[in-house]
Amino acid sequence: MKHLATLIFAFMAVFCAGGQVAVKSNLLFDAMTTPNLGMEVSVGRKNTFQIFYGLNPWTFDSSKGERKAKHWVAMPELRWWTCSKFNGHFLGIHLMGGQFNASNVDIPALPGRFFAGDDILKGVKDSRYQAWFAGGGFTYGYQWILGRHWNIEAEIGVGYDHIWYDRYPCYKCGAKIDSGESNYAGITKLGVSLLYIF
Repeated sequence: MKHLATLIFAFMAVFCAGGQVAVKSNLLFDAMTTPNLGMEVSVGRKNTFQIFYGLNPWTFDSSKGERKAKHWVAMPELRWWTCSKFNGHFLGIHLMGGQFNASNVDIPALPGRFFAGDDILKGVKDSRYQAWFAGGGFTYGYQWILGRHWNIEAEIGVGYDHIWYDRYPCYKCGAKIDSGESNYAGITKLGVSLLYIF
């Protein structure tokens, strides 16, 4: 919760300073049971800065035991707009970091590859992984104006993540099997977001 409090404080500071501000939610994250909040602020004639936070605290029951993909992620991003802010095409540079605890889940494969370590997307079907990750990449997106205060946005990002993990043998119990590091290159962002612009 302290991460969310920091995000809200930053939003209020910019809002009080009189900058253009948008609040957004990634509908794809919502569909995957990950509540999220993003805030984007103007920082120049053709630039905006965004901070995004998502949190999935849920554990589900299944015939194979507990199923979970618990995680939190924070993503700051600097964007450059080809026309005007909050309208049309944009290019961005994003960073990302977070933590996850996942097991007994079948995560759809995105175009990308794990190397120099475990393929974690495959591993979480039969093992439990607790991990930290950090990385970054490049974003392309587009925003459509829906009304005076409402926009919708689509974006995709490609980049790299480094993961530090501990692996366990079962979904809930058992001694740690090993620790390691892995690397991922591929899609790092995918979003369809609804925005409210102040």
